[in-house]
Amino acid sequence: MTAILPLIVLIPLFAAALALVLGAYRRAQVTVSALALTSVSVLAAILLVHVDRHGTVVVDVGAWDAPFGIVLVADRLAIIMVLISALMLLGVLLFAAGQGIADGDRDTPVSIFHPTYLVLAAGLFDAFVAGDLFNMYVGFEMLLSASYVLLTLAGTGARIRAGVTYIIISLTSSIIFLASIAFIYAATGTVTIALIAERVRDLPADVQLILCISLLVAFCVKAAVFPMSFWLPDSYPTAPAPVTAVFAGLLTKVGVYAIIRTDTVMFTDVNIDVPLMVIALLTLLIGVLGALAQADIKRLLSFTLVSHIGYMIFGIAIGSQAALAATIFYIIHHISVQTTLFLATGLVERIGGTTSINRLGGILKVAPFVSVLFFIGAMNLGGIPPFSGFLGKVGLFEAGVDLGTPLAYVLIGAGALTSLLTLYALVRVWNMAFWRSESEVEGYSSPLLNSLAEDPEDQGLTVKAKRVPALMLTASTGMVALTVCLTIFAGPLFDLAARTASDFEVSSTYVDAVFPGGVQ
Repeated sequence: MTAILPLIVLIPLFAAALALVLGAYRRAQVTVSALALTSVSVLAAILLVHVDRHGTVVVDVGAWDAPFGIVLVADRLAIIMVLISALMLLGVLLFAAGQGIADGDRDTPVSIFHPTYLVLAAGLFDAFVAGDLFNMYVGFEMLLSASYVLLTLAGTGARIRAGVTYIIISLTSSIIFLASIAFIYAATGTVTIALIAERVRDLPADVQLILCISLLVAFCVKAAVFPMSFWLPDSYPTAPAPVTAVFAGLLTKVGVYAIIRTDTVMFTDVNIDVPLMVIALLTLLIGVLGALAQADIKRLLSFTLVSHIGYMIFGIAIGSQAALAATIFYIIHHISVQTTLFLATGLVERIGGTTSINRLGGILKVAPFVSVLFFIGAMNLGGIPPFSGFLGKVGLFEAGVDLGTPLAYVLIGAGALTSLLTLYALVRVWNMAFWRSESEVEGYSSPLLNSLAEDPEDQGLTVKAKRVPALMLTASTGMVALTVCLTIFAGPLFDLAARTASDFEVSSTYVDAVFPGGVQ
């Protein structure tokens, strides 16, 4: 299995180089990208089964033993994140391929899109399996470089402005992260996560606190945690639908993943649970209140993305095995559902020509199947039983009740209120964009309805196929089916999440995996 782990990062990197060489051949690029992400998905699934049964896989790159060389660590959490990310990236890739074929790649120039997309994938996977902070930083920078290119595809003024904001915030976060690595190296003499976990305990409590907070600030910016979330709603909605879906579903979760590593592995003696709970409370409420004020579906979903990060921070702050298990399950749920909703919104934009709910109407009549796809995702995100969103929130609330502090009960109430307000915001979208008739929208006529009017003998399916390519619809349907599977198989997934959380119950588990013979 040690031979498989580096391939998770190397395959997308080599595929990116090959896709760049094949820049003039669109179908060849799509094939290379799809094969690369499919291969990573299969390898990640194999690794997950092995890790779940036999324990963490550790690879010392170049045969340089830790802490002198680069170490890759695949425990349950890392491989779960790799697997769900690879599946999301593959689904979005197929959606983007369908859009590119239909539109001639106006919004996603194929010669640029595929190599950059694969570099972003490699950066994601590298950040998840990195066993040292500097390698994690390299993964973050790969993400930053690729995401800026993807965000500014087609070079429109709105995208350039959003890209500038995004790059400034991301570079600021990277500087803080790099400075934190320097501080930690100066204090402990290493950047290997397992060794930091051992040596940091010998530092004075105030030094531990400073080092921990400096890392968390960098990661909270990446995760869009309030008050460092102001950049996200202005940056994501301007990008093409596939790019927005990837950003919304995956990029913030890299920051959440890093926060979990910081809190459960490196700085276990630093108690910042109360501040984290306050941050979680503010993130929940400010995010969902922002969503209620939006009239654009993309911006509304961007604000709900911020608010639902609060649930994950809540679970991390509680820190119990049950809370971490619910958090891991909720991360899987949110990655899948948020990505799916943005893809469904891309279909709505294609049909209606806009994502403004004030200018949309009659989508249910025109495109009932697309409407069902959006409805399932909306109900899941809103936490309606028996969907996975409801199950994840119940798990978090139960962990809060077990903690039993006044602040925990306040957060439970805020979480329930956030869920209801999220549902209200999404139902409002449904009523205005899907349910009401087009005649009720002053001055609006959807491109698809115009097509129907031009060809009254057409039954609608042919026109929809022209307006919404089969590959885009198939990819979105597959993603929705995956979110439904999270509900159907919630029991086994919760069991896996519980086993993953048990890895953090004893802080030395990670250290023992990297240094099986003991720390020298």
